[in-house]
Amino acid sequence: MTASNWSVPETEVVQRVRDRLDADGTDVLATIVDVEGNAYRRPGAKMLLDDDGTGVGSITAGCVEDDLLAAAEAVRETGRPDRVTYDLMEGDDDVWGLGVGCNGVIDVLLEPLDETYRPAVEAFGAGRDVAVLTVLSAGGEGEGDGAGDVDDAADTDRDRLGERAYYRPDEDRLTLPDGSPADGWPAEALAGPAADLAARGAADVVTVEGGTGATLEVFVDGLAAPDDLVVFGTGHDVGPVVELAERNDFRVTVVGFRGGVDLEERFPDAHRTVTTSPAGIADALDLDERTHAVVMTHNFVDDRIAAEELLRSPAPYVGLMGPRERFEEMMEAYDDEGTTFDESELASLYTPIGLDLGGGSPYQIAHSIVGEVLAVSNDRTPRHLREREGHIHDRVDVEARSEPEPPSR
Repeated sequence: MTASNWSVPETEVVQRVRDRLDADGTDVLATIVDVEGNAYRRPGAKMLLDDDGTGVGSITAGCVEDDLLAAAEAVRETGRPDRVTYDLMEGDDDVWGLGVGCNGVIDVLLEPLDETYRPAVEAFGAGRDVAVLTVLSAGGEGEGDGAGDVDDAADTDRDRLGERAYYRPDEDRLTLPDGSPADGWPAEALAGPAADLAARGAADVVTVEGGTGATLEVFVDGLAAPDDLVVFGTGHDVGPVVELAERNDFRVTVVGFRGGVDLEERFPDAHRTVTTSPAGIADALDLDERTHAVVMTHNFVDDRIAAEELLRSPAPYVGLMGPRERFEEMMEAYDDEGTTFDESELASLYTPIGLDLGGGSPYQIAHSIVGEVLAVSNDRTPRHLREREGHIHDRVDVEARSEPEPPSR
């Protein structure tokens, strides 16, 4: 496990999963399904364990990744999923206590990577939200009264562990990996949590009571499509912003207003490059509630026209490079043209752009900009974590809907 493989963005982990599905191999996908207490990563964090003995992605700060490579071998040999638990509580005498200080217990699902996961990566790659539902356990209640029932229940757990279905918000239905209806799944009870988690890009374990007394423990993993960041400008200061934004799981588009610059060559980290005019932004780009914009062309006229187009759009963040006085000059120019903005339109404007981190080098400025975009994207007000009460990471808590009563006869 190398540092470069451990620190890759989540989007790159998903892309690697997609690539490995198209390759010959017996890879294993490790996913955190539950956390008790505190941990470096939250449920839904993934690590792909290639059959060549390497890993991509991370589920902790490096405490157990090497051990997972060994645990994956057993899954690879049996071809069956497995769950492993690591106790990282500080002061524990267990081998995993080691004083790492996370003060948490993480539960990890290890699965052979197969075609049942393809719908997840295809939806993610297409920019569509999706929820992946995986059975963790299945048990019966009130069935039988003999000692053998315990063994039967254990067999049921093993048999159903890893069964998978999908919830697609755009279709509002539960399906099997092949697209057929998820018969046998309590679809109505799971649809609500799945829709919520898919939209939030969060994950949680949902316990569902079936009509026959059986209980399903289902891991619902919401894969929200990455937010978009559109950077307007082609100067060298754009490069660090693009690089850091991509590594923070934004899907970055670089827009240039002048020809003569090979945008793909200059910005290899960008997901997409576009050449258009400031007045053609609305036609060239799909600006929605999950699109953030950074305007840094350093051309007053271009910035002014682009800012007007962006402030009229649903984009929740419009960051404008330059001092406050520069925007005041723009407002004067708008007034001269008879252009006005209401308070709700100006609410998305951030200028001067970035957080007050005190740095002045290109990468320090880029950190300031991307940090502000992250805060807006995550609906956070930036402040020191030591001032935050409670957990560092928000906790997810969803419940399944009760199954409808069967019709009376």
